Amino acid sequence: MQTKSVMIQTLCVPCACRCRYCLLSWDGRCVGADYDRSQRLAERFYTWLKQTHPELTFNFAFGYSMDHPKLLDALDFLNGIGSVTGRFLQCDGMAFRSEEELNDLMSGLQAHGVRALNFTFYGTEAYHDRFAGRRGDFAHLLSMARAARGQSLSVSAGVPLTRENAGQAEALLRILQEAGLFDVRLFVPHGEGRGAALEPVRLREEDLWALPINLREKLNRKVYQTEAEWCKIGGGEPEKSRTLLLSLTEQNMDRLERTAFDEIIESLEALDEAYYAAFPSFKALLEAYGDREGTKLYSRRDLFARLRGMYKKEHGVSVYDVTDERQSGSRRY
Repeated sequence: MQTKSVMIQTLCVPCACRCRYCLLSWDGRCVGADYDRSQRLAERFYTWLKQTHPELTFNFAFGYSMDHPKLLDALDFLNGIGSVTGRFLQCDGMAFRSEEELNDLMSGLQAHGVRALNFTFYGTEAYHDRFAGRRGDFAHLLSMARAARGQSLSVSAGVPLTRENAGQAEALLRILQEAGLFDVRLFVPHGEGRGAALEPVRLREEDLWALPINLREKLNRKVYQTEAEWCKIGGGEPEKSRTLLLSLTEQNMDRLERTAFDEIIESLEALDEAYYAAFPSFKALLEAYGDREGTKLYSRRDLFARLRGMYKKEHGVSVYDVTDERQSGSRRY
């Protein structure tokens, strides 16, 4: 397994939404370390990597939302270290702003290196607002997209598709296109964090085929396959690369500031190796637990995680979970 990149994050910025399938299970409490302190550590880590491991990609991020109180200064830092998070902004969960405030925001984003914005829509307006846990969120996202287009920023939309909202997809697409959002991607929501609660309404192949062809084509079927299809190909090619994730908290900052960076990398790699060594391969798990007639759609990562959960429950496996992106760990690909 080859380490290709390192990501440092601090979950120190609140999110205005409470979405039903939040990757980070946002509960209203920020668990990340102080931003300025985190940035200083990230800057030192970046400088060290450039000198000692120039082959590794480095990114720095903050969450739970991108609504940083000094967002433009943060963007300058991100772009100064070449972090992709300085050019591509996920705009969910940001505070409501007036039209004038949105225009000022988008002008500032454009001037400070942002090139593309993405917005997530969970369905048509009433459904979306309930799903996001904030009345007015749908209308605000559309206003943000319009303001962004006014500053010549690239805009795109993602729509997590389930059995529950699939019937709204055609109407939603028309609304998005009328707002100038023509780059629309459908995806099957992950089962991580609060996403586990969506398993009963996970999209099936028959739900997808009920949609018009122009909508079906917006779901990447190379990425999202039925469980039966994953079983047929034995899970496909195994992952060969990984990104290491260092999640900064008030509890670990003192220790990390005293720890050599090569030791941090080694410890994250050891956590990754220990976690995956505790489970059979994806192919073996499919043979043991896979539904060879299953029509539910999964990404490879999502189905692998679901099957590991089944194995973990049956065999009483206890191991640190490197796939929980609220904490330090890794992502294989």
